[in-house]
Amino acid sequence: MEYAQWFDLQGNQAVIVSPYGGAADTVKVDAPVRSIVCMSSSYIGFLDALGCDSVATAVSGLAYVSDPEVRAAAVDVGYDAALDYETILRLRPDLVLTYAVSAAEPPYLQKLRDLGIRTAVIHEHLESHPLARAEYIKFFGLLTGRTALADSLFADIRDRYLSLARETDTPRKVLVNIPYADQWYIPGGDNYMTRLIRDAGGEVLGAVPGRFESSVISVEKAYELAREADCWLNPGWCATKAQLRSVHPLFADFPVLGKSVWNNTKQATPGGGNAFWETGPARPDLILQDLRAIFDGTEVPGHYYLEVE
Repeated sequence: MEYAQWFDLQGNQAVIVSPYGGAADTVKVDAPVRSIVCMSSSYIGFLDALGCDSVATAVSGLAYVSDPEVRAAAVDVGYDAALDYETILRLRPDLVLTYAVSAAEPPYLQKLRDLGIRTAVIHEHLESHPLARAEYIKFFGLLTGRTALADSLFADIRDRYLSLARETDTPRKVLVNIPYADQWYIPGGDNYMTRLIRDAGGEVLGAVPGRFESSVISVEKAYELAREADCWLNPGWCATKAQLRSVHPLFADFPVLGKSVWNNTKQATPGGGNAFWETGPARPDLILQDLRAIFDGTEVPGHYYLEVE
């Protein structure tokens, strides 16, 4: 792979390497899969890019899915500890595809295997470079028998992304997020979101260099950052500045509130889904195009971002 760290393709098989210790797993594909249970909505985005969204026959959290065809045709199999094994057995999918958040496998995987259901764990969500996440389209190309198309699509996305990416000595200073459960998370300096913003000509204020994981800051610290910020991105559920002011009394005094505030919710759904996390991993070039325009003060294409007013 050119960018992806946690998988490689060798003929008709994918070798998946765990970020938690380096153990390898192999997914062999003798024939194109026709039915996948997608435990992450980003898998739907990759399948959709290949024209194979009908392969996503079941999902975890259907209400959060943006793709209208998948919403209409797929079934919901629930979540982790409350997984609907009966529905999965009835579907008899070719593969249950999921992720892990620690070295320990999700406990439902062994039960699925005991029931004769094929499973695989991938680590797309732990890739830090936007093009590394996008490169997982090659993995889905292998699964669906569309490797040539996947290679071509990735090459186009890569070239377009690299043509938009830039380095600048005067980056736009960016405040990101709002408190979640009283914790204000700032992505690390090597984080996916931080890299997107940096490649667009911005700098995430408070990001810890060399760190992938997010760190937590206080609202008071965020106020200090807001005094430096040229732009505020991804303010959670807030669609208006009035809603932002209602989150915390200090927000009304954030200087950046009078400048540029944008949220990645242009394609959010009434059920709480957001195409930014569903199709965005496969199309970082479109995200980057939005962010560059925001930082340049030019017309924003509006693939994923809308202005908070």
